[in-house]
Amino acid sequence: MTKSRFRYPCAVATVLWGLMGTPSVAHAPVPLALQVLEKGAWQVKPRSPGEGVLNICLGDPRQLLQLYHQRSRCTFHVIEDRATSAVVHYTCPGSGQGRTALRIETSRLAQIHTQGVAKGQPFALAYEARHKGECH
Repeated sequence: MTKSRFRYPCAVATVLWGLMGTPSVAHAPVPLALQVLEKGAWQVKPRSPGEGVLNICLGDPRQLLQLYHQRSRCTFHVIEDRATSAVVHYTCPGSGQGRTALRIETSRLAQIHTQGVAKGQPFALAYEARHKGECH
């Protein structure tokens, strides 16, 4: 295993965010689908060009719920909660809102679709999240 898999421009900030978590996520319910995900280093790769790859040290799987509003304090409402999929709506006062749908393929692979509004502008993104090993 290489010393570090975090070689992207935003990796340090993203990893630090992953280690610290956010206060709002800590109070959100954990959907069943997220409970099967392995902890550790995850690479969240966008499906569309122009977006950066995120490298997250996943301790709390709820970190995957608000990829677009990572540093915002948000409140969550779980819309769908199944063993292999979840849909969550979140609101971030002053920052926007979003809806995230997750489909868990295995404990090491997930598909994420998120859409909403951030700072008055709409967004719609799709990601593939893949477990890469231990956090460094």
